[in-house]
Amino acid sequence: MISRRQFSQAFAAAVAGTSLASCAAMPASAPAAASAPTGAGTKMSFGPLRQVDAGVLNIGYAETGPGDGPAVILLHGWPYDIYSYVDVAPVLAAAGYRVIVPYLRGYGTTNFRSAETFRNAQQSAVALDVIALMDALKIDKAILGGFDWGARTADVIAALWPQRCKALVSVSGYLITNLKSNLQPLPPASELAWWYQYYFATERGVLGYRANRHDFNKLIWTIASPKWKFDDATFERTAASFNNPDHVSIVVHNYRWRLSLAAGEPQYDSLEQKLAESPVITVPTITIASDFDGAAADGAAYRKQFTGKYSHRILKDIGHNVPQEAPQDFARAIIDVDRY
Repeated sequence: MISRRQFSQAFAAAVAGTSLASCAAMPASAPAAASAPTGAGTKMSFGPLRQVDAGVLNIGYAETGPGDGPAVILLHGWPYDIYSYVDVAPVLAAAGYRVIVPYLRGYGTTNFRSAETFRNAQQSAVALDVIALMDALKIDKAILGGFDWGARTADVIAALWPQRCKALVSVSGYLITNLKSNLQPLPPASELAWWYQYYFATERGVLGYRANRHDFNKLIWTIASPKWKFDDATFERTAASFNNPDHVSIVVHNYRWRLSLAAGEPQYDSLEQKLAESPVITVPTITIASDFDGAAADGAAYRKQFTGKYSHRILKDIGHNVPQEAPQDFARAIIDVDRY
């Protein structure tokens, strides 16, 4: 998930009109993969998606690689979808991994099984969706990778259920939400960069996002990854996932909950209390930072939260959508952390 400081760096870069730079290359020791162009990438589709009932959801997901290979679950964020990993998954499949890429609640073909279920997007509820998916697919333990909402979700699972997480790759590091800390004001420039959260806090914002989410999310892509020249086909492929009937409700609830403007559900209170204590993550971890992280790119602010075998990588000239902008580097991190 985008932090206030991180988004302010990206916002400033976008306004300044920074130029395109190439993605970093995968080290020579990694499995072979074609370099991804700045537009649509090397692979346009995952092929037919699968669906499975898992907890309160019927989850849509892509799967590739051998069914008996070590499981890898890759989690997207907002406003992105499973296609952030369309060029990561083939590299991992070729290396022998069973790769699962699910749509989060409110995206794509993932739908609530009951119209009566509250459209909740608090962090523990989203994390339990992934646990339910693992149970439904009979996956006892998986390597988890994610960015934005996906990194937060993977962090929560690694912190609360380490027995289900073999290893972790987390873009922007430790992103578990502390509601009390989120109530504290930031410097004006940082608050300006957080504009969309305040927009979502209003009914005008809900109406605006519902009416304009295509252009709204394309703007976020541009601001968050100012050096990535994605083409229209790349964005439109993902934009289809925003047509999910619950997308607006899930996005708005997520940001209102994070600002303590909307309640979660009581059944998650004990989990949220544990997360409020900033639990350490003990599983082997690689964190990744990019230009989007600005001054926080060195990872020093969250290093103490990871107590297992750990390393930190910084990608230059890459924006927020790390797996889609630098698929080879992201795949390399998954393979490397599996060896920790």
